[in-house]
Amino acid sequence: MFDNIQFASVGEFFQMGKYTFHVWSVYGLFAVFLFVNLYKPRMQRRQFIREQRQKALRDKQIAQQSAEQERVEALGEGQ
Repeated sequence: MFDNIQFASVGEFFQMGKYTFHVWSVYGLFAVFLFVNLYKPRMQRRQFIREQRQKALRDKQIAQQSAEQERVEALGEGQ
């Protein structure tokens, strides 16, 4: 299974011959790309949920204030 491995040691694998910079920079860029594509949507989702909760709370408070104001006005007309 491992007969076709081109490296004699683990150290030689990490050095990648004369292509070390190019190979490891590609691995690094891929890791950054993967992290951003997994992290950013999660953060956007959390932000969206937070905004929706705040909006719902604000709407509920406005509805309560409106109902209270209507009740006060109704009591004022009755006198």
